[in-house]
Amino acid sequence: MPRLEIAADGFRLDDRPFRIISGGLHYFRVHPEQWADRLHKARLLGLNTVETYVPWNLHAPRRGEFRVDGGLDLPRFLDIAAAEGLHVLLRPGPYICAEWEGGGLPSWLLADEDIELRSRDPRYLKAVDDYLESLLAAVGPHLSSRGGPVIAVQLENEYGAYGDDSGYLADLAGLLHRHGVDVPLFTCDQPSDLKRGGLDGVLRTVNFGSRVDAGLAELRAQQPEGPLMCSEFWIGWFDRWGGTHVTRSAEDAAADLDRLLAAGASVNLYMFHGGTNFGLTNGANDKGTYRPTVTSYDYDAPLDEAGDPGPKYTAFREVIARYAPVPDEPLPAPVPKLTEAVAELTSCAGLLDQIELLGGPAVHAGQPVTMEQLGQSFGFVLYETTLPDAGRTVLRVEEVRDRAQVFVDGQPVGVLDRENHEHALTFLAPRPGAHLAVLVENQGRVNYGRAMHDRKGLLGAVTANGLVLVDWYSRSLPMDDPDAPSYTALDTSAPPVGPAFHRGHVDVARPADGFIALDGWTKGLVWINGFALGRYWSRGPQTTLYVPAPVLRAGRNEITVLELHGSTTRAVELRGTPDLGPVED
Repeated sequence: MPRLEIAADGFRLDDRPFRIISGGLHYFRVHPEQWADRLHKARLLGLNTVETYVPWNLHAPRRGEFRVDGGLDLPRFLDIAAAEGLHVLLRPGPYICAEWEGGGLPSWLLADEDIELRSRDPRYLKAVDDYLESLLAAVGPHLSSRGGPVIAVQLENEYGAYGDDSGYLADLAGLLHRHGVDVPLFTCDQPSDLKRGGLDGVLRTVNFGSRVDAGLAELRAQQPEGPLMCSEFWIGWFDRWGGTHVTRSAEDAAADLDRLLAAGASVNLYMFHGGTNFGLTNGANDKGTYRPTVTSYDYDAPLDEAGDPGPKYTAFREVIARYAPVPDEPLPAPVPKLTEAVAELTSCAGLLDQIELLGGPAVHAGQPVTMEQLGQSFGFVLYETTLPDAGRTVLRVEEVRDRAQVFVDGQPVGVLDRENHEHALTFLAPRPGAHLAVLVENQGRVNYGRAMHDRKGLLGAVTANGLVLVDWYSRSLPMDDPDAPSYTALDTSAPPVGPAFHRGHVDVARPADGFIALDGWTKGLVWINGFALGRYWSRGPQTTLYVPAPVLRAGRNEITVLELHGSTTRAVELRGTPDLGPVED
């Protein structure tokens, strides 16, 4: 493929003027059997390029490992994009934000208590060096300089919102070059951060969702010549638990896209197709109050979570056609959906009764051990000790990250929630030496700002009536294997107390995309045929989880629900339509 050049008057490709018309499509948020469908629909929209982040934390789940298999087969994704005739903007981070767990930084970095992320800390840069070496060994052959689709690579991500150390950016640029990146580099920042986040000699681009003229003017002020590009044109937004479903009208977004293209700028729609935070991969924000992101990353994008074109698809295609060729092919139609079906979950397994099957060995220490010190990225940690006295007890923790369910002799006595700034809980201990168990859920590491040094579990001292508890057992519970528990038939007269797995089956005549509704359930996780769909929570906004067709099979399908509290039902429902919650007035 031809190489991208950065000239004083704009981009050039194969020595001809070129405008990047791109859309965000994160391979790790889409089932791999659906990559080709989504990329085909990107081309039909009129895009000539797609953009993807690279999640370091998934590719390197443990120090010294690197994976590019299954849903992480980035080389395959790039091959499919090339076969569709699309260029690629690759955004490897190492920090990506993306409303993704920890901004894509692997949690094992935080096992070093004083490490400084996104800095020249030698420990951090050594880890980045190893990551880029492994990544570029896999994707280097896909650079356009070697005949592949990757025409440009991003240097860091919105660094100006975090720091201003140009030496750090220069170090990263040096690592990328040393590991074989010989296509143009670019940075991206919001208008007010462009100066701090840029590096001399590297193309600056700007991120915004509105005030197009002002954003481009600020970019031109910081970069007097060269291409104008909006690397993240925010055409929607993400949702958080307890909020509303955020939308933006197609008319408003299309009008701003028209302004961008009329100004001669290149653009990357963020997002073209948002996809899903499958499993436990959602991030969180903390600007004084912790706010975890929901499972859906629909983003009110032109292509919705199930890959169907929405109002923005048609509106954007009409705008793009004024400035660039658009394929003369039929618009994609909605894909078939599941017919409604109810699954009765008739077997169960109490979580606290299954600890030996679910987690690793307990670590004995004088205080609770963090999730990162246990070598764990996602899921839960169970902390256990004994209470010295009977009677009224005030349990106090320095920090809970992020949500703790507290049990005394197996009975639930309350919840401590980081989002609500809760640090203390009062209950009656039935006897001296009562067993205290604290189940702590990692609801998503912070993905933006200084709070991203976000270690999980119980942090600091834990006291009971002012006495520090010093004899703790900490156990990792990653919740990555729904088959690990020992299931028995549900006794409806004596349902399990506390968190429990529930399992049942549903017959599907023909696999198709759909959604699973959790009406009557409170909070937890869902798997279908072992595939982790993600978290649900009755507080909303979303009340359904997306079910990709490839995770289903004709005939019998197994559904597993981990319910952390309790439910008023023993059934879940498969549907053909989503419910992402109420929208703002």
